[in-house]
Amino acid sequence: MRKKILWSDETKIELSCVNARRHVWRKPGTIPTVKHGGGSIMLWGYFSAAGTGRLVRIKGKMTANVRPSVRQLKLKRSWVLQQDNDPKHTSKSTSEWLKKTKMKTLEWPSQSPDLNPIEMLWHDLKKAVHGAITFSHRAM
Repeated sequence: MRKKILWSDETKIELSCVNARRHVWRKPGTIPTVKHGGGSIMLWGYFSAAGTGRLVRIKGKMTANVRPSVRQLKLKRSWVLQQDNDPKHTSKSTSEWLKKTKMKTLEWPSQSPDLNPIEMLWHDLKKAVHGAITFSHRAM
């Protein structure tokens, strides 16, 4: 069964490295400022025992973007879609769509990102993106 699970999730990547730890000296009372923002990007992705799938950029609402992407996978009935219990995944419209398409889903506990192996991929992707941003800033 484990080989037939499609692990999926979405993530937000800050392009300005605002989540990176920085140490600076400031006079007491100085308010930190950001000179320029790099923005962020939302992505949805998936992988299985067969390998990783393509990343889908999320523009607007998540449900409007994931459905076509899942359709493009052309999963056989033996596959099981894993998704967390985020409200957008458990909404009425998403539940109806999953039922209509007869897609099987894996039961998943709420607030348990540590159990989802895709979180390790997101961590590696964010490190690579932030490393590339840091490298390009040093090259300037």
